[in-house]
Amino acid sequence: MALTSDPPSAVPLTKDPEAATATTAAVPRTSSAPAGLVVVPVRHPWRWVAVAATAVLLVQFAHGLVTNPGWEWDVFAAFFTTETILQAVWVTLQLTFYGTALGFAIGIVLAFMRLSANPFLRSVAFAYIWAFRSIPLIVQLLFWFNLAYLYKELSIGIPFGPSFLSFDTMGLVGEMSAAVLGLALHQAAYAAEIVRGGVLAVDEGQSEAAASLGIPRLRQLRRIVLPQAMRSILPNAANEIISLFKGTSIVSVMAIGELFYQVQVVYGRNGRVVPLLMVATAWYVLLTTALSVVQHYVERHYAKGSAR
Repeated sequence: MALTSDPPSAVPLTKDPEAATATTAAVPRTSSAPAGLVVVPVRHPWRWVAVAATAVLLVQFAHGLVTNPGWEWDVFAAFFTTETILQAVWVTLQLTFYGTALGFAIGIVLAFMRLSANPFLRSVAFAYIWAFRSIPLIVQLLFWFNLAYLYKELSIGIPFGPSFLSFDTMGLVGEMSAAVLGLALHQAAYAAEIVRGGVLAVDEGQSEAAASLGIPRLRQLRRIVLPQAMRSILPNAANEIISLFKGTSIVSVMAIGELFYQVQVVYGRNGRVVPLLMVATAWYVLLTTALSVVQHYVERHYAKGSAR
């Protein structure tokens, strides 16, 4: 067997010594740079101008925060950790947790209803998402808050027949229950689309390969589809949770003692509007930062094998 290979150099083989010498001379020599070459670094003068202007603005802003007496930092420090404010922060966290847990639980069901092959289930899920994304959250909250006006009691029984168990809506749905219900049902509409988008982002070949191996459908979803879908779901889901956390301030219209409502009550009594608003702002920033840190570590967990 004869093995052939290209010559190691780019110089063609020839029997003519003069032609070989001419060809060798024609090949450029790149082993060393010309002696007269001057290397000029790239300069970005406008970039440094932008950096300097931004730094000046930041310093001016920080100086105003420190020296402007209108911020009243002593009042801010006096009210930041008072018992009233801490209780309001706890109520805000409860609303966020219950709204998120129930909202995403309902949203997952709605997402798979929309992905179902059954046209009736798809239509019902689409109608729910369309309705709850169309109606403003404050209107939904007020509807649930006034549920006792619309329905005096709720009953469980045979449809259009006798009832076995009845509930008085006046005692069943209070301010906190109405707030959690409104936030959760509103959140479910957005969570459903986030989950559906994450599942659709997973290549169908993954499910087809799992089915060809005889893996049950539920295990395919739990061990193959969802772990990959989480990489697409988590950033959008974290944004929704943070938005819900800040959006809990809207339940102040129902006189629930969450953070923003209690701040309003306090500055309505003492007239210190700006420092009390800064108290609420600082708590929102701290808790949002904590949620962002949790998001980072959860995303890093689900990014194993796909990103370094």
